[in-house]
Amino acid sequence: MKIGVFICHCGSNIAGTVDCGKVAEIAKTYPDVAFSTDTMYTCSEPGQEEIVAAIKEHKLDGVVVASCTPRMHEPTFRRTVERAGLNKYMFEMANIREHVSWIGKDKEANTNKAAELVRIAVEKLRRDNPLFSKSFESTKRVLVIGGGVAGIQAALDCADAGLDVLLVERESHIGGKMAKLDKTFPTVDCSSCILGPKMVDVAQHPKITLMAASEVTNVSGYVGNFTVTVKKKATYVDWSKCTGCGACMDKCPAKKTPDKFNEFVGPTTAINIPFPQAIPKKATINAEFCRKLTSGKCGVCAKVCPTGAINYEMKDEEVTETVGAIVAATGYDLMDWTVYGEYGAGQYPDVITSLQYERIMSASGPTGGHIKRPSDGKEPKSVVFIQCVGSRDKSIGRPYCSGFCCMYTAKQAVLTKDHIPDSQSYVFYMDIRSNAKLYDEFTRRAVEEYGTQYIRGRVSAIQPDGHGQYIVRGADTLLGKPVEVKADMVVLAVGIEGSKGANKLAETLHISYDGFGFFMESHCKLRPVETNTAGVFLAGVAQGPKDIPSSVAQGSGAAAKVIGLLSKPLLESDPQISVVDIKRCVGCGKCIKVCPFQAIVEKEIRGEKKAQTIEAVCQGCGLCTATCPQGAIQLSHFTDNQILAEVDALCRF
Repeated sequence: MKIGVFICHCGSNIAGTVDCGKVAEIAKTYPDVAFSTDTMYTCSEPGQEEIVAAIKEHKLDGVVVASCTPRMHEPTFRRTVERAGLNKYMFEMANIREHVSWIGKDKEANTNKAAELVRIAVEKLRRDNPLFSKSFESTKRVLVIGGGVAGIQAALDCADAGLDVLLVERESHIGGKMAKLDKTFPTVDCSSCILGPKMVDVAQHPKITLMAASEVTNVSGYVGNFTVTVKKKATYVDWSKCTGCGACMDKCPAKKTPDKFNEFVGPTTAINIPFPQAIPKKATINAEFCRKLTSGKCGVCAKVCPTGAINYEMKDEEVTETVGAIVAATGYDLMDWTVYGEYGAGQYPDVITSLQYERIMSASGPTGGHIKRPSDGKEPKSVVFIQCVGSRDKSIGRPYCSGFCCMYTAKQAVLTKDHIPDSQSYVFYMDIRSNAKLYDEFTRRAVEEYGTQYIRGRVSAIQPDGHGQYIVRGADTLLGKPVEVKADMVVLAVGIEGSKGANKLAETLHISYDGFGFFMESHCKLRPVETNTAGVFLAGVAQGPKDIPSSVAQGSGAAAKVIGLLSKPLLESDPQISVVDIKRCVGCGKCIKVCPFQAIVEKEIRGEKKAQTIEAVCQGCGLCTATCPQGAIQLSHFTDNQILAEVDALCRF
């Protein structure tokens, strides 16, 4: 076997603390190494051409590149060796940047460690075998989970490209948080006016099947052929008959039902349509507050419904669908701000969240667009906005910035002045983050044209003054003195976190998530809409904090990836999968229990139970290999012998 070794300088990233030339010289002494050199940028076009030329000139059977992370560049180098005529799995990488040069400044020690890592890669390559992918057909259909603006954009883009789309939304309507907004920054456009046409397009698009009031409960299969179980929740209204006339809402006697859509600012009826522009515009019964369902009495809505759509016997049902790709666009929820005892912990009626304030300002909200205090219905003349409530606060475990709070606070201050010309707004802030197009200009407009007073500093306490107002105590860090402001109403810019239930969904989709409920992308810069599970993509705030334009852009980005994937006539499987040696398998079933992808099944061979890998489903995680007590399962390209050879090489170095 002839092996070629290429040591990358990566400018000064590696060469600054590693003697790359010396590592290349040491590599020449390793078994089966027929060629070794160092180069400035191996991943550049000249660097790749150098690899191709060396393979042909020296008739190399395998290549080792010592540079940076395989996660970023291994696919690139595999394509390079394949272009030169080698099997792409006859390639290994040694990470001497993240694992060596970036973690120490001792050049001699770093050089020795780099040489050790190259030796390990060489020993692994000596035991590698060519692997070959298999082709299979895919289902030209996509599942979009979440009907917020990101999910809507992804669904429309996929549908416009000719793909069938199944859009699943757990609420009874689509639109997400954007549907709750009054206006949007920086243009102060009506949120419903922007979102409404897109929601209608979803409802009317011939390629989109909308399943509202539904949740994804199980996902199995593999890229191109996922089997998805969707639970359709009982709404107690037959939506095929409901016309959205609203007669049931007018007559429903249970008029003190908490209104989730209006952020519980005001009550609603037990049967209701969340807002006038709702898609689908269908009524839903809240079983917890419906008198008919809780006590067996009432039934008024069934009596007044002109189409006979009410069905008190309706049950949840499950349907199974097959799709080729999945887009997760589950959005966000506000964090539990009641942990802030200094802000009243949710006990003061006029200390509300920014989303509640949006519903108060909205014409379709509980007050008809008139800003009123929840406690007494009076018009507030002094409104204090507090930013970073649950953002950039390590004390409550929320160290990250929620991204858009600075801007919507400025917007709400502007709108408050429009609604109440003689009002005064105050904003307590840490820093102003307004780095997108027209954002900084909008923030300045709030100050210069609308007279909003910005006070740099955190608020230490909010207390009632006993006369219907609140005393907001804080510090002005620019002036270096304490500040007290009397307010009729306090609006908290509450930070965000992953949507409720996102963790469970991530486990169902076999993707990673962080400690705040946001889904993890494959690579934060190069693969921001992809996950480490092939065929599953991310869109919107499900991946991390972002505003509406960024969510829409990422929705389109995810759709582009789906379209590119499913446009191929055939998909190729990754051959780095587990392989069962049926002679050693004793049929204990432990591998079946630990496999997170349900890629191993039990099969009877000559009257004996044996494990068998479903090649297209296996993701090559290796759990089965580590679990098998007989060593009957080996992971292709990472066999026990290959790994032990690496360990042995390190011990003998």
